[in-house]
Amino acid sequence: MTETMTKPGCRLVRPSGTYDGKQGLTYFEGIASETVGAQAICMHLLTIPPGGRAKVHLHENHETAIYILSGEAVTLWGDRLEERTDLRGGDLFYIPAGVPHLPVNLSQAPVSAVIARTDPNEQESVVLLPDLESLADAILGPRK
Repeated sequence: MTETMTKPGCRLVRPSGTYDGKQGLTYFEGIASETVGAQAICMHLLTIPPGGRAKVHLHENHETAIYILSGEAVTLWGDRLEERTDLRGGDLFYIPAGVPHLPVNLSQAPVSAVIARTDPNEQESVVLLPDLESLADAILGPRK
């Protein structure tokens, strides 16, 4: 290993690959411990197709910040998904650690967003909440 590789340095990532998150969505690779050796943050790009939705989940140990680049989405959140936030291009949305949530694209166009989290291994603290899926179906209608 060369000396320059042992020192911290800036890294460029040009997203070309994708990965499937536990939440049921596909992310473009980005800034994470796996790609650049990040210590306390990750940032990825996400596109939710028309009619797409995640699985109900929470992030046990980290906060999430979302910037909607384009499109319109809905996020149900709260212990019983009792809260609803409508999001559109230009909006910023914050999700505290431990809050159950479900992002959904109810529109006929894709939703694109930048997702930043305070954990460089962002999939490690994802907790799926299958017991809330039937509640989500009752609120939104079943998955297609």
